[in-house]
Amino acid sequence: MKWIGERVSFKDHKDSVTFVIYPPQIGYKKNIVLAWFILWILIGVTVTAQFFYDYSDQEKIALFIFMSFWTYFAVRVLRTLLYLFRGREFIKLDQTALRIKSATGQYGKSRQYLIENITKFTVVEMKDTSVQKVFEDSAWVRGTPRLRFEYMGKSIGFGRKLEEKDAKLMFQILTKRITKYIRQKEKANAE
Repeated sequence: MKWIGERVSFKDHKDSVTFVIYPPQIGYKKNIVLAWFILWILIGVTVTAQFFYDYSDQEKIALFIFMSFWTYFAVRVLRTLLYLFRGREFIKLDQTALRIKSATGQYGKSRQYLIENITKFTVVEMKDTSVQKVFEDSAWVRGTPRLRFEYMGKSIGFGRKLEEKDAKLMFQILTKRITKYIRQKEKANAE
């Protein structure tokens, strides 16, 4: 097994290549996000308990609206925590398809993309001074995919929070292999 940077491992097989992208190692920031999430849950429990008191309908509507936003952010941060503690992205490219699985522990759904239908494979670049880059570097977001391609009219992305140099190396390996596999397939079909 070889490594690209600190977070991406890959293994070159005879007829395929596999990558595993691990979550970023952010040290104590993981525990800060966990503490924030626990406090967020306590706030939600406290506000939910207010539904059982005698309030006017307008006040209950305000509580309901607050809890809607609270639930949205609780789910977002929970998904980020699961990714930070147990998340992985598995990528396998063989002679027929590119398979991508975003997993939390062992749970996750693998999606398959036939290599003949993959177009516009690119590395998503962010300026160092952009707001998106600052937001991307924060601990409470899972991050945006750094590798992207078009598949039958849909934009597919993977490689959350990858460093630019790691994303470019992964891009080079994947594009060379896709080109090689398509040429082998065309040569086999011509014979």
